[in-house]
Amino acid sequence: MQVRLAVGIKEYERMTTRELRDTFMVENLFKQGSIELLYWETDRTVTGSAVPVGVPLKLETHPELASEYFCERREVGALNIGGPGRITVDGTVYETGALDCLYIGRGNREITFASNDPANPARFFLMSYPAHTAHPTTLATQKDANQVKLGSLETANNRTIYQYIHEGGVKSCQLVMGFTELGVGGVWNTMPAHTHLRRSEVYLYFSVQPDAAVFHFMGPGQETRHVLMHNEQAVLSPIWSIHSGCGTRAYRFIWAMGGENQKFTDMDGIPVADLR
Repeated sequence: MQVRLAVGIKEYERMTTRELRDTFMVENLFKQGSIELLYWETDRTVTGSAVPVGVPLKLETHPELASEYFCERREVGALNIGGPGRITVDGTVYETGALDCLYIGRGNREITFASNDPANPARFFLMSYPAHTAHPTTLATQKDANQVKLGSLETANNRTIYQYIHEGGVKSCQLVMGFTELGVGGVWNTMPAHTHLRRSEVYLYFSVQPDAAVFHFMGPGQETRHVLMHNEQAVLSPIWSIHSGCGTRAYRFIWAMGGENQKFTDMDGIPVADLR
């Protein structure tokens, strides 16, 4: 498990491109036959991946968590962006197809990930936050997700938001999770930009073509920078930072948040005219 410390606005102002990438980007996240985890100091976030190929992969605890098992005091969201797979939680098997999401509640001891076809392995993106109460482990398929259509062709941001774990859907302690899909001709996400001091956020960009890229914009509204993102790379978004992106073509991204509340619309908007 890697560990990343929180960074403030003053440090951010002096960072080079390489320092920005080393601090906020998560590269080489998906490794076949492995569970990769990163512990981020902000909101005590754990983000990571599981790509089972041969034998199932078990989600183990780590010294940084000081727990007997991973979900002793935590909840987990697992969203599959790969082939069909299954997650076994304390003996119960949950079949997960592409873009299905499983919420795993606090108190579950044995969690394993497996692929139905090693030649087309499941690729689970994992998000975890501390949980102070237990909620039932719940599977939500893409059809179960609450769909919100936003944007337009005129503003190059026509998109569909799929909400899985949220206040009106799968119940959790503090985790909010889903993904956004850009439509044909849509390249902008989360614009006009906003921040939310009540929650930090993690983005995973995926379905980004090999010859394409996404320019992820971050920082306070009055001093923005960009970080260039390629397929299946994640970016950490502190509470003081905007989190908006523009791709060279359409793409998808998973968003996941943790913090004081689960209200999706709780945000501090920044008009485009005020961005610098």
